[in-house]
Amino acid sequence: LMVWLRRCTHYLFIVVVAVNSTLLTINAGDYIFYTDWAWTSFTVFSISQTLMLAVGATYYLTFTGVPGTATYYGLIMTVYTWVAKGAWFALGYPYDFIVTPIWLPSAMLLDLAYWATKRNKHSLILFGGVLVGMSLPLFNMVNLITVANPLETAFKYPRPTLPPYMTPIEPQVGKFYNSPVALGAGAGAVLSVTFTALGCKLNTWTYRWMAA
Repeated sequence: LMVWLRRCTHYLFIVVVAVNSTLLTINAGDYIFYTDWAWTSFTVFSISQTLMLAVGATYYLTFTGVPGTATYYGLIMTVYTWVAKGAWFALGYPYDFIVTPIWLPSAMLLDLAYWATKRNKHSLILFGGVLVGMSLPLFNMVNLITVANPLETAFKYPRPTLPPYMTPIEPQVGKFYNSPVALGAGAGAVLSVTFTALGCKLNTWTYRWMAA
């Protein structure tokens, strides 16, 4: 019974990590709601999304050892987010304003790095981490620019959770305004290596706990 319970705990951890990754990044696609600081929030959110994707997907990938599971993990996060974004639609926001962060291409690159290096964990950390960190801001900016009339829509549909007294009067230009993609990708390329290593380490710790 204990062996069965400990093996099932692996799958429980996968679900917990996937759900919590989604919960922590659920509003990370709403850059445009922060109209005055959109590009600054884009940079910060790029790093937070990279963290949650890289850690969870790497943990799942190294647990199964099968290339393709990182993409599956990214798909889980995407579907969870689609469902949650239904709340925005229920509040009256138009479909073409609801932004869901794009994780799948970056997760696919993680799988590719693992597969191309014949399941070498160290190459996964270095190459996969850099690929995820550099690609995620790029894909999400492409995602973001497809939103119809973002500035007009943002003022037409103010974020429900923002009290009137906090509504900015004048637009403020964030310090990262000039190149949010470059800054997000640059920071992501460095930090993602650490994030990916953490995902591998979590898997190692889990195995050690199971073997105890």
